[in-house]
Amino acid sequence: MGTNSNLDEALQFLREYDSEASNICFRVSSAQWAYSTNMTDFNKRRMIEEQTLKEKFGKITWRKAVEFDWTRLPDPIARRQIKMLVMNSKATLSDDKYNEIYHLISEMKDLYSHARICPYSSNPYKNESIYCDLDVEDAKRIIAKSRDTRELLHVWREWHDRTGPNMKNKFMRYVELANQAARFNGFQDASEEMQFVYETPDFEDNLAQTIQQILPLYKELFAYVRTKLYDKYGPEVVRAEGPLPAHILGDLWAQDFSNIHDLVTPFPEFGNIDATAEMLRQGFTPLRIFQMAEEFYTSLGLKPMPPEFWRYSMIEKPTARRVQCTASAWDFCNKIDYRIKQCTEVNMKNLIDTHHEMAHIEYYLYYSDQPFLYRDGSNPGFHEAVANAIILSVFNPTHFYRMGLSNNKTEGYEHNINFLMLMALRKVAYAPFAYIVDQWRYQIFRQGVMKMNSDWWSLRLRFQGVVPPIPRTESHFDAAAKRHIPADISYVKYYVALLLEFQIHEAMCSAAGHTGPLHTCDVYRSREAGRVLSDVLRVGKASHWQNVIKMLTRGKSEKLSAEPMLNYFEPLLLWLREANKKEPIIGWMTNKNDVALYQSLVYAANANILLPSTFSIVSTVIFYSLL
Repeated sequence: MGTNSNLDEALQFLREYDSEASNICFRVSSAQWAYSTNMTDFNKRRMIEEQTLKEKFGKITWRKAVEFDWTRLPDPIARRQIKMLVMNSKATLSDDKYNEIYHLISEMKDLYSHARICPYSSNPYKNESIYCDLDVEDAKRIIAKSRDTRELLHVWREWHDRTGPNMKNKFMRYVELANQAARFNGFQDASEEMQFVYETPDFEDNLAQTIQQILPLYKELFAYVRTKLYDKYGPEVVRAEGPLPAHILGDLWAQDFSNIHDLVTPFPEFGNIDATAEMLRQGFTPLRIFQMAEEFYTSLGLKPMPPEFWRYSMIEKPTARRVQCTASAWDFCNKIDYRIKQCTEVNMKNLIDTHHEMAHIEYYLYYSDQPFLYRDGSNPGFHEAVANAIILSVFNPTHFYRMGLSNNKTEGYEHNINFLMLMALRKVAYAPFAYIVDQWRYQIFRQGVMKMNSDWWSLRLRFQGVVPPIPRTESHFDAAAKRHIPADISYVKYYVALLLEFQIHEAMCSAAGHTGPLHTCDVYRSREAGRVLSDVLRVGKASHWQNVIKMLTRGKSEKLSAEPMLNYFEPLLLWLREANKKEPIIGWMTNKNDVALYQSLVYAANANILLPSTFSIVSTVIFYSLL
């Protein structure tokens, strides 16, 4: 912190920053777009050059910002903006260490993106050539679709072994440098610095309260899913009252259970919601999908997409060049140019994705008049929360019926339970994973890197009831199998977004005058719901996010809450309690065998009882069902 408290000079600095930062953002976004939509070596070099320029600009900006004593500036807006530029920055490091930490992050991201695994062979001794060229998308697809436990185990082990160990030493050095930068900024460690962006002293306590609200529902879901998986795979893979091995849950990271919905659907004869066949029958095109999404927002009284959007967006996959097909929304920071990049196919998933990405564009449009520092969500979770709140109306049997994409309003009990089960496999199952990723990171920054892997699995067992399918040691680094860890991307924002999406959805449904179960609410054509949403979007980051929640809830609350999420799933919770009546454990019961899978000392002491078929409870028992 410097000594300059001259308000005029601070305001002049902020005006210059606003202009220069917007220009840098435009240049970087343009270069990234060019590479994403035409993946040539030239475009890649140009993108890297612009990203390097952005890092230099960030360092220069920080040096100018720290000349001011923001605590003594009389204007609260200037004070907050200078504080945002000064704090939460690795620019406090010396030039050598600043370059080193970004080089480490770049190297870890590169190792992750280039990781390749070998395909499963049912006969590894057969003399055949195996090309080990499967990437993360291939691994995700196999884990999602395969029901062969040997193949699942092979892919899980390959991916976790090919990623984490290669970057463990780099990550340990990264932790050291991140803590140094945080302490130079006045924080105790990098965990405190990570939470600074939420500008809330009791942020971590608020999160802890919400996960405790969700866990009873999660454990009912978990118990039901475990029974179905036990019926599918038997006691050799699943212990009837224990935690679940990570490789059989349909997701490479066991963060989402929706890919095993075919194994756990309560009433399979009634099916699940899918509008793809009807879209094809009606002759939908990618353009019509985008037009339908736009009409959803204009029906709420929100803004239509600007001409530049239709002119420059990549709606379909080009045939003559290589592109990145991951759907994304783009703000070019010039208050004119907004685009979506998506290789749209005519199916329900792409219909949902288009509505999701267009929600981000609406956010960009509404806060475009804010200063550059405030052109963002009210907190890091708000952008995703707004987009997902819209999807709760769009991916909805009521909405598909209204749009002529379904002949069934699914008012039947069985259809509703099937729908809520699918949503719970996506949302409820995701909650504890989204919560623990940064809880683990906070723990590493506070306590050190000596037990990184066992700490990771200890949290996963405690909150998720998930264990590794094979023994792991501290030579492994399984958290790094998730890209956000090596890429230095905070994850708690996804948990915040999960809570907020239901809070926003409930507020919009209330404004729309919806009656009945929350999961049947569709705000399409409700101008009242649109006003609630536009009020949120217009603020951007200009006001504290708790003020936005207070505005949403009409003054009833200013905190993150899981209550709207629980209201949404209330019919399913009642059904699960009835379905689980014969379950002796709602949750999971662990023993030494489970802990031995990731704690080497326990493993060494119990090596003689770690055979796959010996899951009998023969040791000290810990009941996590009452966590």
